[in-house]
Amino acid sequence: MTKLLESCCVAPPPDTVAEQSLPLTFLDLNWLRFHPIRRLLFYDLPHSSKPYFLETLVPKLKKSLSLTLKHFFPLAGNIIYPLNPEKNPEIRYRPGDSVPVTFFESRDDFHTLVQNHPRDADKFYDFIPPLSQITDEESDGKLLEVLAIQVTLFSGRGICVGFSNHHGVGDASSIVGFIKSWALINKHEGKEGSLISDGELQSLPVFDRSLIKYPPELDSVFVNQILKRPIGPPDFPLPTNKFRATYVFTQSMIKKLKNLVQKRIPDLDHVSSFVVVAAYVWNRLAQSLIVGEEEKVVDDEKPEFFLFPVDARARIDPPVPGNYFGNCLTYGLPKIRHGELVGEEGFFVAAEAIAEEIKKRVIDNKDILGGAENWSEEVGFALRNRLFSVSGSARVDLYGADFGWGGARKLEALSIDEEGYAMSLCKSRDCEGGLEVGLSLPKVIMDAFAALFFDGIRGE
Repeated sequence: MTKLLESCCVAPPPDTVAEQSLPLTFLDLNWLRFHPIRRLLFYDLPHSSKPYFLETLVPKLKKSLSLTLKHFFPLAGNIIYPLNPEKNPEIRYRPGDSVPVTFFESRDDFHTLVQNHPRDADKFYDFIPPLSQITDEESDGKLLEVLAIQVTLFSGRGICVGFSNHHGVGDASSIVGFIKSWALINKHEGKEGSLISDGELQSLPVFDRSLIKYPPELDSVFVNQILKRPIGPPDFPLPTNKFRATYVFTQSMIKKLKNLVQKRIPDLDHVSSFVVVAAYVWNRLAQSLIVGEEEKVVDDEKPEFFLFPVDARARIDPPVPGNYFGNCLTYGLPKIRHGELVGEEGFFVAAEAIAEEIKKRVIDNKDILGGAENWSEEVGFALRNRLFSVSGSARVDLYGADFGWGGARKLEALSIDEEGYAMSLCKSRDCEGGLEVGLSLPKVIMDAFAALFFDGIRGE
């Protein structure tokens, strides 16, 4: 149960950011209709009290957020979704635009929320803010809010910082860069100038869309696809009818899985941590669905797809800086037969399919954005079949976002609640070289997965 303590809007400091607009590239437009990305970061803060929270922490968070938005101004603006098909969507910032921020108090059990075992997914929506959509008569379009933040106090236990963002404004690399920059400025009492000069602050974002070289007609292709249907407000997916749990792959577990794959398929290249973890979860989930959905008989010849994001920044010719703010993602989409995936050799078949897809689409691909006009059709076909997807990356490290309270205790990616069968992925908090996988599944399927997961790790 939560209680509202304060609601406000935080803008960049006055006279620090001029009015400006950013065009949306086809890489941004691709995400315009996607559901909001929702993340929760839980922090231990055992000595936190309501007076300390309201009198000390809240003012600091608002000040440091304002300073951070000076560098990440698109997050204080809006996406303009035109009603006139002659116009293209864009990001617009005007002085006075701001980010809605709410501060709540909760009596929920903090200890339970930060555990790894299955918990009711609906409970986490008390700690995440909604994104709004308003009609702007002046621009003859809709303003789409791109960021909302909620900070929740658990007196004497900890704090949760919740982020809802529109995927159209930026990918995980961009948003994580913002979160870590805000955390660092808050930790150092708002002294952003000295942090920048000392090189301690994350690289400041770059917004120049001309850095990405691609055929300009791709923008029109994606605009025509997007504007065919009206856009609606982003609602919470409640009730989810799901439970969420976290599964940790330690470095030794990952090494064991790699050794098994290399022994079984000695000629397979690029047997990375991502390959073996993704293959293992894909295989175990497919087997869990048989247990949890016995009434649904799936033909052994039916295709199973696995969708994973690929950061294209370093792979575009010429390369795009790592601090480019926006969307710069392509994807991999390996496919195997259902009978192969759920069979005794399913883990190895999945690992080979994922590794070969990475080699074909990423490592050996000299034109990583080539064929982009067909992306919607290709992914659409996979969505009409059985699809398992990934949110996040093995390189994402939000546990390092320290607001001055130490590293985060727990990360929860609520977005996977809306993606059918999906997993979140990030670096492990407690295990050097390890990875964390988050799942949100109906209880009967989660129970089946848990049993198969631990039996498989012991028996592989």
